[in-house]
Amino acid sequence: MKTKTRLMTMIFAPLFVAGAFGADWPQFYGPSRNSTSTDKGILRTWPEGGPKVLWTAPLGIGYGGAAVSGGKVYLLDRDDKVGDTLRVYDFANGKELWTFAYAAPGRVEFPGSRTTPTVEGNLVYTAGLRGDLYCINTTTQKPVWHKNIWTEFGGGGAVPAGPFAPAPEGGQLPIWGIVQNPLIYRDLLIVASQAPGAGVVAYDKATGDLKWKSEPLAGGAGYDTPSVIKAPSGDQLVMITGSQGFGRSAKGGSVNGIDPLTGKILWTYTGWQCMIPVAHAVDAGEGKLLLAGGYNAGSAMIQIVKKEDGTFGVNELFKNRDFGSHTQPPILYKDHFYAQFTTNERRDGLVSMSMSGEVKWKTGQEPAFVRGGAILVDGLLIATDGAKKLYVIEPDPAGFKALASAELMESGQNWAPLALSNGKLLIRDQKKLIVVQVGQ
Repeated sequence: MKTKTRLMTMIFAPLFVAGAFGADWPQFYGPSRNSTSTDKGILRTWPEGGPKVLWTAPLGIGYGGAAVSGGKVYLLDRDDKVGDTLRVYDFANGKELWTFAYAAPGRVEFPGSRTTPTVEGNLVYTAGLRGDLYCINTTTQKPVWHKNIWTEFGGGGAVPAGPFAPAPEGGQLPIWGIVQNPLIYRDLLIVASQAPGAGVVAYDKATGDLKWKSEPLAGGAGYDTPSVIKAPSGDQLVMITGSQGFGRSAKGGSVNGIDPLTGKILWTYTGWQCMIPVAHAVDAGEGKLLLAGGYNAGSAMIQIVKKEDGTFGVNELFKNRDFGSHTQPPILYKDHFYAQFTTNERRDGLVSMSMSGEVKWKTGQEPAFVRGGAILVDGLLIATDGAKKLYVIEPDPAGFKALASAELMESGQNWAPLALSNGKLLIRDQKKLIVVQVGQ
């Protein structure tokens, strides 16, 4: 019982020293970047027409989610012919308050925005498809500093090389562009460059000065953002890179543990391979982390261990090809993981798996869940199905339990991360931002 209590404390405790976010949703996957909200009073049933839509705002196509801080909504929009635009709205009524735009033309496969802004105090950080990393003052609405994490570390070329091969030195932009959701760790702003000359890099979050860069990581472009894992003797960053090939023939990719203060690579694990990793590693407590992907990668649980000589390694606890995730990281609740495992090869829908690696159930196509977003809140899962429907689900390893559902979105490919603040859910589809009342 003590182990379970300690585990849940680790899951819900904020990972970041700087900033007390309260009910805000100031970054990718929420205050602790684990798709978990502390909101209460979530509605378990809806009227026949679904939850109340409070406001909408038109957007271009894309997959980047919203952040909420200080009564404002921040979202990175994109026009491939022009560049990126940070849009800022009044959270109360949807009025667009201001924008910040810059030129970054270019089209990649699945065009549009990619990432969620990160907000701390009066600074907002954004990462664009072509590698532009901006720190913007929300009071002056002007940039404080700007870097390009692709070209600064040897990236070049306007035409993607292809989805499967690592970019050659000085080579082309990854086929789906640069996909990084800025991570604040203490005084650092951390991202993976995806460029040939560096792996993960850290800047002074106030000045933009480069504080460290890791050595290049083995493997191709990983479209995941580094995640923070509580390991023995302190925090570690975990970054996944892409393999060549998929399924059992995949090779060349890696999972890497990195010191968040120095950039030193502490360990590398190659026992799990994913051709195109998108979901970041999930902290499962006690130094354990879950890896989940698409392209027949399935999942693996590994545990970080500290050796007698002070170095680190990992033990592989299990693998399971019947549980994975194409785009969104699994959510952990009461010793069970929940993820949407519809990929190019599988149609398993929403799937539940125990901490020991046993799949409990899957929805398949009844109902289908295809790369949608999800949030754990008030003992419930609020999830989109990746197409047009929104669900309230009771997470239960005994079986799928949908409490309410409604068709709210107009277009498919609603794959953006959700955001939730003060009972209001923010959904980005391919045409607009939708804000609905899901709490009392």
